[in-house]
Amino acid sequence: MQPLLQLIRRHKSGENVGVYSVCSAHPWVLESAIRFAKERNSSVLIEATSNQVNQFGGYTGMQPAGFREMVWRMADKIDLPRERIWLGGDHLGPNAWQNRSAQEAMQLSETLIYDYVAAGFRKIHLDCSMSCIDDPVPLSDAIVASRAARLCQVAERSWQAHGGERPVYVIGTEVPVPGGAKTSIAGMQVTSSQAAEKTLKIHQYAWKEHGLADVWPRVIGLVVQPGVEFDHHNVEYYQPARTQELSQFIETVPHLVYEAHSTDYQTPSAYRELVRDHFAILKVGPALTFALREGLFALDKLDREWNGELNAAHLHDTLEQIMQEKPEHWRPYYKGNAHQQYIDRQYSLSDRIRYYWTEPEAEAAVNKLLNNLRNHPIPLSMLSQYLPEQVRAIKGGRLGHDPKAWVMDKVRTVLLQYALACEGQGEGE
Repeated sequence: MQPLLQLIRRHKSGENVGVYSVCSAHPWVLESAIRFAKERNSSVLIEATSNQVNQFGGYTGMQPAGFREMVWRMADKIDLPRERIWLGGDHLGPNAWQNRSAQEAMQLSETLIYDYVAAGFRKIHLDCSMSCIDDPVPLSDAIVASRAARLCQVAERSWQAHGGERPVYVIGTEVPVPGGAKTSIAGMQVTSSQAAEKTLKIHQYAWKEHGLADVWPRVIGLVVQPGVEFDHHNVEYYQPARTQELSQFIETVPHLVYEAHSTDYQTPSAYRELVRDHFAILKVGPALTFALREGLFALDKLDREWNGELNAAHLHDTLEQIMQEKPEHWRPYYKGNAHQQYIDRQYSLSDRIRYYWTEPEAEAAVNKLLNNLRNHPIPLSMLSQYLPEQVRAIKGGRLGHDPKAWVMDKVRTVLLQYALACEGQGEGE
């Protein structure tokens, strides 16, 4: 049986288990996630979005098959069996082509879906909630469901043509935008049980109308808003009392759990409570690259002090210059005066700095930073000032002395919180 179907069955039978989904294209994050899966003798779910990876390359420059090959090469190098890599596609639909007509955007979406499934992606989030240039705003639930069913037909055709495990599907979309809210999160509304029930009924009817009734049992997740979100500097934390009716409703629905997006920056106890309350698929993205940035900025500060301003890599300054020269990834999101925009560029929880790590100047600065600290090893007395958890791991023998490993261990810290919750364990190692 498809591994995700097995896991959802376990959850529906009463086991307090779930799965976290790594939504990032950064190679260090992906490598960290794969190494962590090997460390825990588990599998890892890795998802790409339609903006990151599509038939035109997305902002990563990769098509679905290319993304799969990158991940598989990492798994082979780390010696994690490929079958323990679960690939998913997030927000697959017209999202990347909202400035086109609905007809054109849906045709492009069909190619997108076909290519993802052909490349071996088996967890497919069908998201047709966004309006195209000639659509009403907002779209009716019936149109959203009908378009999602149309794309499901394409996914099934692709699977039948290419073989392998059957795809499983997630439907619906969260209220805030993917990747974090643009504005204040005050007054965050939890999805009502009535809205969840209506969404499911309309989609199930659309599946039947499109000849997909036998596929419906492979719809494993419904995206809802459980009241968790983050903006640039604030986090809305999970409050179980607000989702009581929503949690009770899904208990009556066979083979389905909730998928929660924007769960970044929650507490370890919140992750356990989310899984317990049937938000059994937890998406994490910006928190991983935020942790990576924290680690690299810590090393940048140490480099400047240890190796001197003249020889230092100046990673922080290099990134700031790149973002000033190429503001398209942050300017629509970061408002306020010049100083506030500077603070947001460097420290926002939405972490739009993640779009700039592949810039040649940024890669060169990272490489120089690592080489500086490898060629002139830094004493633990200094490292402890900025990366105390990693120093404890070095002293305990879990972590080595390579600066890249220290940064990746910051990412591991985030993954560990999710893993403990999804495995039904408490806090700690």
